[in-house]
Amino acid sequence: MLQPVRRRRRQRRIVWRRLSPVAALGLASAAAGLYVGAQRAPQLPDAGPAPAAAATQAARVVRPVAPLVTGPALVTTALPAVTAPAAILVDADTGRVLWERAAHERRPIASTTKIMTALLALRKLGPQDRVTVPAEAPRVPLVREGLRAGEQVEAWKLFYGALLYSGNDSALTLAVGAGGTRSKFVHAMNAEAKRLGLHDSHFRSPSGVLDEDNYSSVWDLAALTRMAMRNARFRAIVRTKRREVPWAAPTYAKVYVNNNKLLRLYPGANGVKTGYTHKAGNCLVASATRGGHSLIAVVLASKDMYGDAKRLLDLGFETL
Repeated sequence: MLQPVRRRRRQRRIVWRRLSPVAALGLASAAAGLYVGAQRAPQLPDAGPAPAAAATQAARVVRPVAPLVTGPALVTTALPAVTAPAAILVDADTGRVLWERAAHERRPIASTTKIMTALLALRKLGPQDRVTVPAEAPRVPLVREGLRAGEQVEAWKLFYGALLYSGNDSALTLAVGAGGTRSKFVHAMNAEAKRLGLHDSHFRSPSGVLDEDNYSSVWDLAALTRMAMRNARFRAIVRTKRREVPWAAPTYAKVYVNNNKLLRLYPGANGVKTGYTHKAGNCLVASATRGGHSLIAVVLASKDMYGDAKRLLDLGFETL
């Protein structure tokens, strides 16, 4: 039984010796082909990080914008008639400070907070997008326009409710509709403040109804308003004096009257937002355009916010 096995092994060695030169030649040819192919193959560009990694990396990048307000103040004359302890006047076209008082002093800002809320929500929500009123909206304190939990409202109506009537339930509904949850939206507000260089600002709510840990400065509010006024939808809303809107049953219709009386008192006034809490006092962010020049005036804790705003705007138009 062993002898046939040895014969088969001997035959295999003979066949392999005969095939070896052919196999070696084939292997050499294949290797040469691979080498030439490698030399001729085009070099692919670096694909970069994987999509998920790239998205994560992009999410971490906070792209700051150029300074929205710059100093020093062009006019240094004292204005004792301005009652607000913190006030500023800014050329809206250039961002140059024309006059200021305690410009970086951090103060509660009440419903002027809604400027930031509207700025972010306008980027997320189209006018006809339907937003569901969250369960907590009808329970927000102070000013409410009477939204009902679970009802679906077109976003454009909520913007008028938040910016003209200053409804805290409207602001919260916009925040949840744009951010998913109230906490996520407030986080986005603070991230945007950082991106815009608002170093004096911190937000605690989308409405400003809470004074504790919700603050800004007249400098930051002027900068924020310059950014917001670049949005055509925002400009159209804040210059509106009165808006009638249809509503679903059983409401049927609502009338929003702008709380900003400067729109009726000052020729050329075209915005922006009032605010009041007991702690913040009377707050006003005002804008006006005359003779091709646009101005932004901000007064906080004012005893005469419309009078203060008029004095500042008059100074600005005289200066420009």
